Formats: sequence, structure tokens, C-alpha cells
Amino acid sequence: MINFHKQLATFAAAAAISTIALAGTASTSLGQEVTLRMHQFLPAQANVPKNVLDPWADKVEAESGGRIKIERYPAMQLGGKPPELIDQVVDGVVDIVWTVAGYTPGRFPRAEVFELPFTMTDAETMSEAYWKLAEEEMMDTEFAPFKPLALWVHGPGVIHSSEPITELSDLNGVKLRAPTRVTNKLFSNLGATPIGLPVPAIPEALSKGVVDATVIPWEVVGALKVNELVKNHTEFPGKAIYTTTFLFAMNKDKYESLPDDLKAVIDANSGLEFSKFAGKQMQADDAGPRKAAIDMGNNIITLTPEQAAKWEAAAQGTIDEWTAEMDVKGLDGTGLRKRAAELMSN
Repeated sequence: MINFHKQLATFAAAAAISTIALAGTASTSLGQEVTLRMHQFLPAQANVPKNVLDPWADKVEAESGGRIKIERYPAMQLGGKPPELIDQVVDGVVDIVWTVAGYTPGRFPRAEVFELPFTMTDAETMSEAYWKLAEEEMMDTEFAPFKPLALWVHGPGVIHSSEPITELSDLNGVKLRAPTRVTNKLFSNLGATPIGLPVPAIPEALSKGVVDATVIPWEVVGALKVNELVKNHTEFPGKAIYTTTFLFAMNKDKYESLPDDLKAVIDANSGLEFSKFAGKQMQADDAGPRKAAIDMGNNIITLTPEQAAKWEAAAQGTIDEWTAEMDVKGLDGTGLRKRAAELMSN
């Protein structure tokens, strides 16, 4: 009888332990943990990963109490080429991407309004306008296949070239790398021979003479060592000759699969304010590589307002072509330009 009572007590204890374990399992299930894979095209040490994407990921991880883990894959480590990034996130191959909207020409036509020449003066202001116009025009159209986390532009575009470029005529015959459909059209109209290449291909293209010049913002010059490959850098006062629109996007199904509290963490770190921050940070990051080029003795060519006015007048044809093209597509190019300008002036 004593043995029976001892066995009963042992069984009761084991049952209690089992109940506690099951309760712990249920608690873990309710506190779901999620791993998100973030893929992008620049090396990890470049300014955008270092100063924009990683701080975002760190903040999301911290605010989720460690329940969200974000694996960071720079420089296309998960395979594919930069133009494939947007389809990777749409198809669920990865969970989050940062990419250039123009790497897939014609796919995001309304976003191109912010890439038109001599439109931008400040990246934070334009990034704010980009997000707001997207809320009005793009979320249910070209951005519908994914969840936009943030939308922004970089600081003023700069021409980096083997030979000095000051006058429009200096572009004649120059093989110039440009990032998007709009910028390729612009530099073609201005006399250059544009060659479309994603950012990671620039160093090899310059070193092998595939291109004579490239247009990129200062902030990425250091990571690509462009200031070691060419010695001339042409800047424009006031309005930038161009900028590039970016997409920071998440797979829709992955987002919808999250419990509400983790969705809230993502939402709290996405949208208008993060878009403004990212644009402002990219422009702030122009200063270091620019100073490094000066310290190397490179030739910084800052056009006078009178010189820049000639370039702006010559670029008007590209704006008119784009506007007419949007009208043909039923997208009201004039209306898009007007609304973008209104949002940037608010």
C-alpha cells in the first residue's frame, strides 16, 4: 500500500511537471518568434546598410523583445542580380528588400516623377513627398504586390568622370553609366552615350573603360572607390540634376502572417517618418566621401548658377517627353508633376 501511494505521488508530480511544460509551450507559441531575411545590393560597409538599414533592423529587433530576428544579406548574397530584388520580395524568395525602383524600367511609372531632372533640392523633403504621393496614387497600383515599408531618394546626383565635364558639349561621346530609365533618357538627350548598370557594376566598368563616367551621389563613392578610379566630379548648385527613387519593401504574405503585436512593431518603424529619416541620412552621408575626394586632390567642379541654367534648359525636353509618355498611358503626367511639386512645397 505504501508503495502504491509512493507511485501515485510520483505520477502526480510527473503530471504537474508535464502541465507546466505544456503551459510553457503554449506561452512560447503565443509569443511567436519570426526570422526575416533582408536582401540588398550594396556591401555591408556602405552607408545605406550601415546607417539606414541596420539601424532599422536593430530597432525592430529590440522593440519586438527579440521575437523578430532580421538576417541581413548584403551584396546580393542570396543570389540573383539587383534588378531581380523586387520580384524576390513579391514572390517570397526573401522577406524584405531595399532596391532602386528604376532597376525594373517602366514598372513604377508614377515614382519616376521624382527622378525628373532639376526637381530636387533636398532629399528629406522629396522623400516625404514621395511617400505622400505613393499613399495617394501608388499603394493600390504599382506598389500593390508588396508592402512598402519606406520610400526615399538620395541626395544631389553628381557626375564623376575621367575627363572634366563643365559644359554640355563635354558630354558628347562620353560613355556614361546612369541608374534608371529617366536618367538614361536625360543623358542621352544631353549628348552622352548612356549605359544602364546597377551600382555594384560601376567599379569594374570604370576600371575596364566600359564607361568613362558615372552618375551617383557622393555617399556611395567611398564604398565603390569611385574617387580612386576617376578624378573629376561635377556638382550642380541649387536643384539637383537628378536623383533616384528607392523601395524598401516587405513580402505581403509574410507581413500578414505576423501576429498583431509584431505587425505593430513593423508599422511603428515604417512609413512617412522613416522615409524622411532615410532620405535625410543619405544626403548627410554625402559629406564624408566628398571630403575624402578633396583630400585626395581630386577636381571638384561646382557649376555656376549661369552654367547650371543652361543644363536645366537643355533638360526640359526630357521632362516634356516623360509628361507626354505618362499622358499616353493615362497617368496624367502634368497632374503628377503638379502634385509632386505641391507636396514638396508644403
